[in-house]
Amino acid sequence: MTQAELRDFLRAARARVRPDAASALGDDTLTRTRRVKGLRREEVARIAGVSVDYYTRLEQGRAGAPSSVVLTGVARALRLDPAEQAYFFALAGDAPAVSTETVSPPQRVRPGVHKMMAAMTDSPAFVHGVGLQVLAMNDLARKVFFDAEALPFRERNLARFTFLDPVARERYVDWEESAATTAAVLRADAGLHPDDRALHELVGELSVRSPEFAGLWAEHRVHDCTWGTKRLRHPLVGELDLTWEALDVPGAAGQKLKVYTAEPGSPAADALRLIGAWQG
Repeated sequence: MTQAELRDFLRAARARVRPDAASALGDDTLTRTRRVKGLRREEVARIAGVSVDYYTRLEQGRAGAPSSVVLTGVARALRLDPAEQAYFFALAGDAPAVSTETVSPPQRVRPGVHKMMAAMTDSPAFVHGVGLQVLAMNDLARKVFFDAEALPFRERNLARFTFLDPVARERYVDWEESAATTAAVLRADAGLHPDDRALHELVGELSVRSPEFAGLWAEHRVHDCTWGTKRLRHPLVGELDLTWEALDVPGAAGQKLKVYTAEPGSPAADALRLIGAWQG
């Protein structure tokens, strides 16, 4: 399965590189009239400094154990960002993937983290594990997004909410962008946790039940959940703009604490206070 993932990832990444962008890496022949989308294998090989035969075997999963130098050259040729490069290295065997058969991400959130989130009365906050499984939410997050604790554990999942719950399409103003990011985060997790049965079952379910997810999954995009902005539409207050940070929970492999904040004195800050006081 890893070889198939590597093959499909490299093909998708190669198709995404614009020749004019790649020419900035030192090959001015890439802007000529062309009939193919993205880069050809020989163009990737030339920029990466490897033979066409070797790159072909790498893309087909038949290159054995490529060196870090080779992988770095290919990543440069394909213009991979840090998250995509980490995923690529893991697929190629240069970085150890995390197997849930030997290392299982903790599925319980420490009491201290619960207390910290409860103290964030003006900020929605939650902890998610591998595969965007929601492990804990503070009160404001339950009111702003969805009440995960009211659902069976299997359904407490951000990806399942995004693609299968109609509320998400109303709640996320930029639903298409949120959906694309969600699929890319799952792709990154799948590369690092190839033996996580629950994660692969989730991907299979979403692929069957959501045509949008199936299309995004086929693009092989990878994203690391770190920080960003989110535009929401809440039934009580209307639209609000928030920023968020995702922090690794120390001593809890695979867990991230995600905190949303509003600019002090902004309409969004007032909206969060109103939502927090809402008893509906």
